[in-house]
Amino acid sequence: MLPKLLTYEESLPALSWPGAIDALRQGHRLPRPEQGDLLLGSGDARLLNRAARIEGLGFAIKGDSIFPGNAAKGLPTVHGAVLLYHPDCGAVRAVIDSRLVTQWKTVADSLLGAQCLARPDSRHLLIIGAGAVAATLARGYDAAFPGIERISIWARRPEQARALAAALGDLRASVTAVENLPEAVGQADIVSAATMARQPVLMGDWLRPGTHVDLIGAYTPEMREADDTLIASALVYVDFVDTVVDKIGEIMQPVLSGAITCDHVRGDLYDLVAAGGSSRRTDDQTTLFKNGGGAHLDLMIASYVVEAVGAVGSNRKYSRSVRK
Repeated sequence: MLPKLLTYEESLPALSWPGAIDALRQGHRLPRPEQGDLLLGSGDARLLNRAARIEGLGFAIKGDSIFPGNAAKGLPTVHGAVLLYHPDCGAVRAVIDSRLVTQWKTVADSLLGAQCLARPDSRHLLIIGAGAVAATLARGYDAAFPGIERISIWARRPEQARALAAALGDLRASVTAVENLPEAVGQADIVSAATMARQPVLMGDWLRPGTHVDLIGAYTPEMREADDTLIASALVYVDFVDTVVDKIGEIMQPVLSGAITCDHVRGDLYDLVAAGGSSRRTDDQTTLFKNGGGAHLDLMIASYVVEAVGAVGSNRKYSRSVRK
């Protein structure tokens, strides 16, 4: 059994945001994962391996090299691949460009959280940050939330926000760059932050009642995007308790300051999916979802990619046979 080799460009046309979200939803109906990480090297050259097993889906290992100096050479900072193993026999089903899996799992994770927590009548999305994740977020929300009519983008460098807004002119929703962050936050129904901030860029006092907050950027104990006021006042869920609560500054720092206790986090995506429907209690409640990532999400999305690409290939073969 030879594994499939799936490149970014080959696989992308077969994928859809509703399909990716559904893959995560179905994956969270399976047993909770076993997983582990391995980090080798120094700050100039690292190798990060993330592995997971889910009963019914099998195993996956994502191996990424991280070379910060590559940017000066005109090369990507991260190179890697995901190995997906068959659940029944352990054979390698596919080798997938890790960029594809990471991109789709990161945004689909937030989209599923928002479907469980945001108000169904949400019309205005604000994205804080204007990097690659922000661009994918805009496309993901535009596809998965047909009620979104307006997308605003804020970045520390206004020209970067304007450039991204111009690049997203093909979206269904209207996209504009904004410069007054507190004002934009106060007008938004959903606020999605994808920054590298180590100090809060999003303050609880800025939000209007009923806002859903989607936090993506922080992934170390030193990083955070929201202040204590926001965290303490919101109904808080994370994507996976084991990889967020005692590992990422977004929750760790408010716990250390005494603003919240660990049980302020009401649960994770497994709990949200099991509950079904919306988990917000009232229309004026502030909800917050912390997207922390995790190898189990890589496994769910890798399995989706293989199945989606395979379905497209089968359809093409069928079409050719009919024409004959």
